[in-house]
Amino acid sequence: MNAFYEHHKSSIQFGYRCFDRILMNGLIQPFQQPERVLGFFNTYRDGKRVTRNALTEIADQFHHWVTNRSEKWGAPIVEAPQEQRRDDFVLPYLQKTEADHVAVILKAREPARILVAIGGKQNQCPHLELKQRWVNQYNFYLNDQHWGPMFVRMCPYFPFSARVCLNQHHWLALRMQQQGITFRQCKNAFLQCSNPERLQQLADSLTAQDLLRCGQKWLAAFTPFFSSQERRQAACQHRLFFSQVELCDNLIFFRRAAVDQFAERLLDMNRTIGQPKKITLIFGRKVTRQYKGKLQTELEDLDLPNPVIRSHYAHGFAKQYVRDDRLLRTEPATNDVTDYGVKKNVENLPLLRQRMSEIIDHYHDAQQDILETFIDRGQLQKLAEPTTFTNGKRIPGLKLDHPRQLAVMHALVRYANIAAGSTFTTADLYPPVLDALGLPQSQYSLASLRYDLSKLRAKRLVDKLPHSRRYRLVNQGYSICVLFLKLFERIYAPLTAGLLKPFAGDRNLAPDKRCQLDRLYQRLTDDLDALLSAVGLKTAA
Repeated sequence: MNAFYEHHKSSIQFGYRCFDRILMNGLIQPFQQPERVLGFFNTYRDGKRVTRNALTEIADQFHHWVTNRSEKWGAPIVEAPQEQRRDDFVLPYLQKTEADHVAVILKAREPARILVAIGGKQNQCPHLELKQRWVNQYNFYLNDQHWGPMFVRMCPYFPFSARVCLNQHHWLALRMQQQGITFRQCKNAFLQCSNPERLQQLADSLTAQDLLRCGQKWLAAFTPFFSSQERRQAACQHRLFFSQVELCDNLIFFRRAAVDQFAERLLDMNRTIGQPKKITLIFGRKVTRQYKGKLQTELEDLDLPNPVIRSHYAHGFAKQYVRDDRLLRTEPATNDVTDYGVKKNVENLPLLRQRMSEIIDHYHDAQQDILETFIDRGQLQKLAEPTTFTNGKRIPGLKLDHPRQLAVMHALVRYANIAAGSTFTTADLYPPVLDALGLPQSQYSLASLRYDLSKLRAKRLVDKLPHSRRYRLVNQGYSICVLFLKLFERIYAPLTAGLLKPFAGDRNLAPDKRCQLDRLYQRLTDDLDALLSAVGLKTAA
């Protein structure tokens, strides 16, 4: 249990954690080697030559099979929509489809890895290679008996690469119905549940075999090219590998006001604390690589319904947002599970669940540090004092207003470091520190960064991992960095600016147009003005 939940549990009705979207790639492993394709045709297909025409014929057979099955199942083949989300488009079809039946087949041109025959003229054997090509593929949307709504994408070209998409929320809904647990589901979330403890037990009971049974059942049904004998003897069945995985932590609060109160604080605090390059707050629109505007946090409209805190790391990200009024969702997602030290085969589901759960817990712990930071008496004074080692080496202390030190602290509290196991190298730290300082490499070298980092190591806020070039920010170190950033960014800097260099237009802004933090700042500034005037002090011109 993390510090965030402990602090807010009196406001939380219940919470649960489960996988959301699980996207798996399916491939027939022996046929990833062209020479084994030739062996298969020699052994099981009477030595048939694998030519370009033969491969085209296999694809045509699949197209004809899909057309025939579509008529038999009563599942129309429809072009995939361009504007509308596919899940929304197929929903009317799925709602009137029985269990273990295909509802609709979406046809779309998408990339796939297919076998290509090169050459082979004048009775010569062609050269076989696996190439990435854009081809028409079929997305079978269906209602599975155990998983509910799902889809399987099949490539009609040999060796029939595939993709399976499952959602544990649908799986849990069916399990709870079987056990008589009442609940209210809103898309991919449970907003009410009569037995939350059992809900979490069911979520944790998901195994790799549950994924494999469902995936291989439908992949076998959608690859009619192979006979039962070939599947048994030549291992002509798909293996499943994680492609994209999302694990969501859902906290359902008693009242919407409780969510709004701390969500606004979290968003506001993240404007300055932990904000370097890799963290983006998205307010109503998506920021992509093609976006040419400023990549900085801006609160343009505080009334937007679902602002998102998104923290990128490697091939994935962690995001947090409020949905359905009372639900706070924290959701790490990745397109490459090896970033978390987990191999891609589905059998590694337990380890993947553990690693992604740790990310959620670290994420919440970090946010609680941002929301509530405590100061021990005399601690700031000790941090400001220089550190002298037994060998006589003296390292300066930490200063509250030192720009380089604050930039290093900004980079240290990035949520991206949490996804990396709370470890980092100086090379990882260097770009965000430069970005926070706004300096080129010529004015702030990597050696300077190592020197600034040594100050934190001297105070035992940062540890160096043994036999490694990686560092780790200890728990106390995270809290101290957040404390320094809060004191400077939230107290010292804004109040000083409000006194010495205020914006004239700020005073003319109506109070109801200001956020709560700005109103508090203005109240403090007005009271300080009155205090300075009373004691006869004026700001120098």
